[in-house]
Amino acid sequence: MSKVIKIKKGKDISLVGAAAKNTAPKTLSSSFAIKPTDFKNLVPKMVVKAGEEVKAGDVLFQDKANPAVKFTSPVSGEVAEVVRGERRAIQEVRILADSEIKYKSFSAPSTMTAESIKEILLESGLWAYVVQRPFGTIADPSATPKAIHVSCFDSAPLGVDYNHSLSGDADAFAKGLEALNSLTAGEVHVNVNAKSDNAAMFAQAKGVQVNSFSGSHPAGLVGVQIHHVDPINKGDVVWTLSPQHVVFIGRLLSTGTLDLTQKVAIAGSDVKTPQYVETIVGVNVEAITNENVSNNNARYISGNVLTGSNIGSTGYLGFFDHLVSIIPEGDEYEFMGWLFPSYPRPTISNSLPISKFLKKNFVANTNPHGEERAFVMTGEYEKVLPMDVMPVQLLKSILAQDLEAMENLGIYEVIEEDLALCEFVCTSKIEVQQILSGGLDLMAEEG
Repeated sequence: MSKVIKIKKGKDISLVGAAAKNTAPKTLSSSFAIKPTDFKNLVPKMVVKAGEEVKAGDVLFQDKANPAVKFTSPVSGEVAEVVRGERRAIQEVRILADSEIKYKSFSAPSTMTAESIKEILLESGLWAYVVQRPFGTIADPSATPKAIHVSCFDSAPLGVDYNHSLSGDADAFAKGLEALNSLTAGEVHVNVNAKSDNAAMFAQAKGVQVNSFSGSHPAGLVGVQIHHVDPINKGDVVWTLSPQHVVFIGRLLSTGTLDLTQKVAIAGSDVKTPQYVETIVGVNVEAITNENVSNNNARYISGNVLTGSNIGSTGYLGFFDHLVSIIPEGDEYEFMGWLFPSYPRPTISNSLPISKFLKKNFVANTNPHGEERAFVMTGEYEKVLPMDVMPVQLLKSILAQDLEAMENLGIYEVIEEDLALCEFVCTSKIEVQQILSGGLDLMAEEG
């Protein structure tokens, strides 16, 4: 049994509408999309044109800076549209899906060497799931990480229960871990929740270091886990994946096909029946939420409410996401604003005497309850960030573009999701994740 690492700081945000542990039948949409905007600092170069036919696994576009990194179609069909935004930047590549998916065949390596595994992951497009720290970018295939971390529980609001969503995928998960072991001379860390019944695929993982964590969110974030197991210093490279993406790798190596089927949680207070739906990466959310939403003025978020993207009711599921959060939009005027205790909502403040007696689960909307104010020292960030990082000082050094201070204050250890809870509790309403993203980009440019 692994030692339990106790995360003492943090805050669980308990929202109404967590997905029940049942799965609706497999549901596909008429169109799917891969969005280059899901990848940090990616400049895509198209390989196909609108009107071309593709199979699941065929290349759609590649990284202009590193053409070896490819992005492939999750389904077969016709490339329907390449959606462009400002300055003709590619926003989405949409595929009109076949009724029956046709798969490109890949040759699994006879031996699991680092070179052979990298080759098939790059060719199939699964390499894009390997995230590199520092900076949270797609991993550099030429690098060798000191460790690989897989966080096997989600502590975010309405988070996915991997024990349920990955049930039946134990063999693929084990195969994926075997492949990851060939990519590092260090440890592959499988990080599990000490307070839940971990599925056998996690607790009995072979050839890996299993670490158990307990505590409130952000205990489930891989960045927090890395910090408490083996912190990232300047010059270190660490790779991370989710357990679902490890399963994708295992399936590819076992079957020779790119099967991106996954169970997606449909959750939130505006969902009539919160549940899991079996579908494929890049699905149009309208198909998997159809007639299951009770509010015509809801926000559809690909991912969780702290870090996810607003995709609207007809948008496409993000490349890395296994959750669609649907909550009230919160664009209605509130009488007396934050001065009036109009309805119970999640908070870390005890300024209201009744706060200790409020119900545990809340119906929250997207209203920020105020606008940006002076960025002052309040101590709020430190209450919820279980890392030896001074978050306010780090953010102010980013605003000042002081590279030396940013480095000394721990910017190599964090990416946007690690400070999302700080943004939630911020009295000053500071766009914490946006500021940090700019700082990470600046550090990456400076090398």
